[in-house]
Amino acid sequence: MGDETSTSVPAQEQEPAVGAGSVKQQLSRLVISSLRATVPEVEVEPMVEVSAKFADYQCNNAMGLWSKIKGSGTSFKNPNAIGQAIAKNLPSSDIIESTSVAGPGFVNITLSNRWVAKKIQDMLVNGINTWAPILPVKRAVIDFSSPNIAKEMHVGHLRSTIIGDTLARMFEFSNVNVLRRNHVGDWGTQFGMLIEYLFEKFPNWQEIGSQAIGDLQIFYKASKHRFDNDQEFKERAQQGVVRLQGGEEKYREAWKKICDISRSEFDLVYKRLNVELEEMGESFYNPYIPQVLAELSSKGLIQESEGAQVIFIEGYQIPLIVVKRDGGFNYASTDLAALWYRLNVEKAEWIIYVTDVGQQQHFEMFFNAAKMAGWLPDPKEKKYPKTSHVGFGLVLGSDGKRFRTRSTEVVRLVELLDEAKSRSKSELLQRLTENGKIVDWTDEELEQTSEAVGYGAVKYADLKNNRLTNYTFSFEQMLSDKGNTAVYLQYAHARICSIIRKSNKDVEELKMSGAISLDHPDERVLGLYLIRFAEVVEEACTNLLPNVVCEYLYNLSEMFTKFYTNCQVVGSPEETSRLLLCQATAVVMRQCFQLLGITPVYKL
Repeated sequence: MGDETSTSVPAQEQEPAVGAGSVKQQLSRLVISSLRATVPEVEVEPMVEVSAKFADYQCNNAMGLWSKIKGSGTSFKNPNAIGQAIAKNLPSSDIIESTSVAGPGFVNITLSNRWVAKKIQDMLVNGINTWAPILPVKRAVIDFSSPNIAKEMHVGHLRSTIIGDTLARMFEFSNVNVLRRNHVGDWGTQFGMLIEYLFEKFPNWQEIGSQAIGDLQIFYKASKHRFDNDQEFKERAQQGVVRLQGGEEKYREAWKKICDISRSEFDLVYKRLNVELEEMGESFYNPYIPQVLAELSSKGLIQESEGAQVIFIEGYQIPLIVVKRDGGFNYASTDLAALWYRLNVEKAEWIIYVTDVGQQQHFEMFFNAAKMAGWLPDPKEKKYPKTSHVGFGLVLGSDGKRFRTRSTEVVRLVELLDEAKSRSKSELLQRLTENGKIVDWTDEELEQTSEAVGYGAVKYADLKNNRLTNYTFSFEQMLSDKGNTAVYLQYAHARICSIIRKSNKDVEELKMSGAISLDHPDERVLGLYLIRFAEVVEEACTNLLPNVVCEYLYNLSEMFTKFYTNCQVVGSPEETSRLLLCQATAVVMRQCFQLLGITPVYKL
């Protein structure tokens, strides 16, 4: 126990190597050098953005600097003069072709075609991992999915699982050590109810094993009905929780059995989604709760209120309850213990929680309590460790209400995913039969492609939205091959693969012997967008927004279409260069698919 986490560390302690990181990061380092030479007396962050009109990138520091130094005896007459000095003081670099200064000091930066072409070629030779962004942390915990044992995983868990997995993949690609945590609800009051019902219905439950419980959902409903309507059973169930949490062997055994059956249900979903998680449920942190609460109490944070132990937090009308009136622990006590463990034992610098937006207030209060304890720095300081709640909206049905089946039950996720695959397969079969290409496909290829397209469609339909918004679940829309859908993007990728195949050229050989040139305007536009990939991933990680990667992927496919329409590839004098651009586009698209947890297909 102790306060080792209260020592905060500034973001990105060491200077990255020359040429490392995204284009924006590399330009920012050049701008920092210029700012130090231009206004050595002022400490300022570089403001480098993609330019929509006048150049490739833009430095926007001049206006802000002018407001800081105006009237201080500076030799600069106006923001434009500062902009001119920033442009003049930029260190010479292969990256920059030219600069110009517009209006109140905006420094327009045009990148060198040769440098852009070389950067793409280097990626083809050395791999897309060389384009990984540099993030300011080395170890993160991402807490996602987190269903309740003995309850059905619902569409909210699907969102948490898909969003959490994508965030984990993006951080892992960026060389962050990610601890993927499944904080399952495996220690709540429902266990007393389930265990007592099991003992009553099947006194010989150990002999008949899983068959005693059968369908866990039906078993849960039956025990809940009994709990709600039989006072004597309810009291026994409440005692059962105490006996379980007290470590009584018979109760522990039954608890383990129920957890195992639940896990095998969850795993059916995780397997289809190709999601890996390490389960560390509520029960794991239970032994740490007393010592964590003792620390908070010793710091004067815990007070008694109406028989409960609470932490009062400024700005909130209700306190954070950490010990209930009956002496039991709750979400807040478990979450505080889990955070203490993640900071002190797992040494995480960024702890990210992926749940629905309805839990936002709980997380705000719990994070505030951790700051009051000195575990976390003030967020304004931009120091680590830090915590973030990644909230998301609802999945709606076609009626605009929360997505449910006709019988108003929660949707079984396994069935939902299987239906996506089944619909994808029937559409693929119909298309291949109509165009006479069915003979070119094996049963295994049909199966794998249907799975990749079907599951990918469900994931992309979720991830392409800003996670905070609600979205409507529609198989028709998500499996359409028109517009911003995974199916459309899979076709775009397969088409690029087909172009390369039809050239009868060995791309592996070309990337070693050939060279890329960006002489045609559409070649340059595509090349510039390709090299923006790292900063897009960086932005998605920094703001915890997977839809940023989806938007990039869709725009990339549109730019490729324009390039391919206006630039003949096979049989042109520029064939080698353009095949390499095709290959680079396919490689970047595949990496985007990988980050989104979607399996790319190479023919459709």
